[in-house]
Amino acid sequence: MTAELVRGQNHPLSRTRLTIRISAGVPVLAGATLGDENGTVHGTRWVARPGAPVPPGVEVSQEAAPEHRLAVDLAAVPESVHRVDVFLALPTGTAGPSRFGAAPAPHTAVEDRDGTELVGYTLTGLDGESAVIALELYRRQGAWKVRAMGQGYSGGLPALFADQGLTEAAELAASLQQTAAPTPTRAMPAPSSAAAPQDASAPGTAEQTPSYDPQRLASDRGTQSPVPDHGAQSPTPDHGARNPYDGPAPAAEPAPRGLGGPIDYAHPRRHSAPPPPPSAAPVDDGQPALPVAGDAVGWSMDERLYNQVWGMFEDLARTTAAYRSAVDFADSRLEKEVDQALADPRARLGTSGDIARDAAYARRTELVDQARAVLDRDLAQLTAEAEVVEPALPPAYAGWESPVWHGYRVPAEQPLAVRLGVLHLPESGLLRIPLLVRLPLERGLWIDSGVTEAPDDTVRDSAELRRLAVETAVTIAARLLAVHPPGEFAVHVVDPAGAGAGALTPLTGAGMLAAAPATGAAGVTDLLERLTRRVDLVQMAVRGGAEASLPADVDTARQLLIVNDFPHGFDERAVTRLRYLADEGPAVGVHLLLVADRQDAAAYGPLLDPLWRSLMRLTPVPDDHIADPWVGHAWTYEPSPVPPGSQIVRQVLAEVARARPKDR
Repeated sequence: MTAELVRGQNHPLSRTRLTIRISAGVPVLAGATLGDENGTVHGTRWVARPGAPVPPGVEVSQEAAPEHRLAVDLAAVPESVHRVDVFLALPTGTAGPSRFGAAPAPHTAVEDRDGTELVGYTLTGLDGESAVIALELYRRQGAWKVRAMGQGYSGGLPALFADQGLTEAAELAASLQQTAAPTPTRAMPAPSSAAAPQDASAPGTAEQTPSYDPQRLASDRGTQSPVPDHGAQSPTPDHGARNPYDGPAPAAEPAPRGLGGPIDYAHPRRHSAPPPPPSAAPVDDGQPALPVAGDAVGWSMDERLYNQVWGMFEDLARTTAAYRSAVDFADSRLEKEVDQALADPRARLGTSGDIARDAAYARRTELVDQARAVLDRDLAQLTAEAEVVEPALPPAYAGWESPVWHGYRVPAEQPLAVRLGVLHLPESGLLRIPLLVRLPLERGLWIDSGVTEAPDDTVRDSAELRRLAVETAVTIAARLLAVHPPGEFAVHVVDPAGAGAGALTPLTGAGMLAAAPATGAAGVTDLLERLTRRVDLVQMAVRGGAEASLPADVDTARQLLIVNDFPHGFDERAVTRLRYLADEGPAVGVHLLLVADRQDAAAYGPLLDPLWRSLMRLTPVPDDHIADPWVGHAWTYEPSPVPPGSQIVRQVLAEVARARPKDR
């Protein structure tokens, strides 16, 4: 039975030798790009196009035509290829349409080699785009899936290629247009078997693969991404690619990837050999592959688990978006059909109107049920994967309830990331995806102690929320202390009125603070002056290449400043210094963690707005204030709580205290 997809939906592929059939109604160019796990195409040799050598595993037509048949052998593509994007483009310089909105909606079908259609997808909703990624074949847990993309580009092939990381995008697009221009003497060749694997360098090798960068979350309530931006290229690049779930794209030229492209997240202290190649291709038995912990690219098991977690996050975002899109489509079609049924006054007088309405509602129910079945299938697979991945997570990624903490030992090096909580959607049921944030922290944290609109409509006492907020800050600080090597992380506390003394007991009792909590205006001023001086001195030393000449009283360990009840006890001068630490501190190892009520802080006027926007907002109770970068879902965030009655945090901090250098 053929699976008819809507934009954003995916479907498992039970075969690896496939034919992709394209019916466009007008002449179009057809090709494919081979990308790494992040979708980046590393050079023109990985673009299957007319008039060029055939990349391993893919063969395409040699000229523009209304019909195309592309041959794909997924078992033959290099192991470093994780995505095969099938693209269509309208020829330039012809009498045909210049945008897909003026042409019939192209239809794509994925068939096995005996001609059985496995998946169908019609690219509806296109308007001013002249190039589009129709389908994406992608590797997931050693198996392959197909996703209906429909991602259009008003800038044409140059924009499409630039979005995939090709620096020579304009030249490649011009060459393809010229080579594939339809001529009366050319005929489309019959498809042949895909090329065998070749012994050649491929995208995804150690020299050229950027680390996986899925962390581009953003808040839908005025805060920004809860993920570190890492360096000068921090703003999220806008490549002009239309969101697969949006309507027609505006006619804007996308910026090349080079203006704000992938950031190199390679760990500066990792010098291990490249990861071993993935296991052999799965047996083609039509069954989904069993989930395996660490089944992702990476230089170590920790990095593979990190990438796998964010792959699960992306899969959940996209499959939920596809379900919601299908429901919206079913509702809009129901409304249209009901309006049509009632448009004729004669139909309202008899039973024909009721029959038409009943049929429309039945079709709507059928569509929604089909979409829900696909969502349930994907949720079941992701849940099975989570049940395998969660027990395999190292302490930095694991919840406090994980048994891995009971065997905790102080690490010898800083991990790639740290867990700050979990994320989930209303449709995801019990499935929770860990929220992992890269280290070192490039953004401070704002633990909101104010009243929020909880998804479960519960209302908590403001005093309880303040207590929970301080406890959340303590557990985050404890985790940061636990995942850093001995002596490489120090914690300072500002508690102007002493209101957080009880909640801070795990840190103070274990001797984890660099000094007693600063209280009163004088204490706040003194601590901020010392940290500001440290930032200034380290900045000058780094710029002058004289790190070894720092004064003996400058602690070179990373510093975390916890500020409770902010902005109480802060005058304008203190707030200015805190903003300076938020902006300049992360680059030289000074990080902020503020516990504050956003509504209370709003009374201080616009002075605090830049600080608020620069920090990542978290909440001590579930709150749906985080949005993903693909479709903008409102994700519910939950902190990682300590199990009731558990002493695990105190035990971990005691282990950290034993391992600390004695001269500190």
